[in-house]
Amino acid sequence: MMKFLMMMMFLFPICFMKKMFWMVQMMLFFMMFMYMNLTMKLNLFCNLSYMMSCDIMSYGLILLSIWISILMIMASENLYKSNFYVNFFLFNLIFLLVMLYLTFSVMNMFMFYLFFEGSLIPTLMLIIGWGYQPERIKAGMYLLFYTLFVSLPMLMGIFYIFNEMNSMMIYFLKFCNMNMYLLYFSMIMAFLVKMPMYFVHLWLPKAHVEAPVSGSMILAGIMLKLGGYGLMRLLIFLQQINLKLNYLSIVVSLIGGFYISLKCFCQVDIKSMIAYSSVAHMSIVISGIMTMNYWGFLGSYIMMIGHGLCSSGMFCLANIYYERLHSRSLYINKGMMNFMPSMSLWWFLLVSSNMAAPPSLNLMGEISLINSMMSWSWLSMIMLVLISFFSAGYSLYLYSYTQHGIGYSGFYSYYMGVSREYLMLMLHWFPLNIMILMIDYSMIWF
Repeated sequence: MMKFLMMMMFLFPICFMKKMFWMVQMMLFFMMFMYMNLTMKLNLFCNLSYMMSCDIMSYGLILLSIWISILMIMASENLYKSNFYVNFFLFNLIFLLVMLYLTFSVMNMFMFYLFFEGSLIPTLMLIIGWGYQPERIKAGMYLLFYTLFVSLPMLMGIFYIFNEMNSMMIYFLKFCNMNMYLLYFSMIMAFLVKMPMYFVHLWLPKAHVEAPVSGSMILAGIMLKLGGYGLMRLLIFLQQINLKLNYLSIVVSLIGGFYISLKCFCQVDIKSMIAYSSVAHMSIVISGIMTMNYWGFLGSYIMMIGHGLCSSGMFCLANIYYERLHSRSLYINKGMMNFMPSMSLWWFLLVSSNMAAPPSLNLMGEISLINSMMSWSWLSMIMLVLISFFSAGYSLYLYSYTQHGIGYSGFYSYYMGVSREYLMLMLHWFPLNIMILMIDYSMIWF
């Protein structure tokens, strides 16, 4: 595990060399394929040490982090063309990747907290430094204060556990049982805000809309997954109390997910709509993790990977239109099938994956999550039906509104897009729909 960290460290000086923009991307590609060849023993913890380790859960999420980082560079060619602080942008991106890599691989709870919060700094830099509107400052403050407000109680909780157990190793904590209300809420709230759960989700749409395309991609692709990963790791020693109190977060998530699905129909900003759909998806993931059964953990893990690729791809598509028309409004981005006919296919493919159509990973995740929720309580079926139905509804609404209808009269032209954009969308869609062939890895050995 340390060898990949060293490789990323040595990428820092390359970021500041001239004309090395694509070189950094190539090196990340190289690292990605090296990481894919890591020998994952099927159901054992491998590469395990006191500090860093890699089981199936970490492996998938680290892989996703590297992949999204590669695609972020590919999506940000405009920065390279305009030479807008491009070296610092690359530095920021690699720094963020290092933070995420360490978050997913460290086994010490305090170190996990440190890197979990540390990933906030480069994200904030991305939003404030390369965002589009002046409101990005406000969006950055929202992101910062929502996250920091709940992270101090978590730090106190970690110190309390260390005081009681004399250990911060996540693997050792599975032998203990912390049956305390205050500890439970102080530990999980940080992750529920990061996910984000309904009621504490307000920072997400703001941050997404104001962030540059790379910021939106990393936020949707990885940052939301930090919450799910943390919950999966920490619920090991909070089992007893979670089984008492899980109905709170499940009920809030399911009703919130339904309400947010309705709210998607009210959006006029394409990015805002995709961001709200992320909140709706994450609400089902929270519910699945909180049921604490095998199907729930499994489904939420698969859904996190699938959603990371899918929503990141949709943000890329929204940005491709934004670069042409300089607007993200649904009213202006109408009839785009006439303007960019080839993009229409990619909109269709990614939107269909977003509504969990086969053969995407989202479908597999959603089936598992519905199974898990139904085993918890059959009443949850009512909300699940509504969320699934409206999920298909707003996805079709987004597709039909942007592609069909009379185009904006301001442009009379025809543009096919460039090969870089098609490659970028292909690299989002291909793993999302091909990994279902490898689903037994996640389903049996997770």
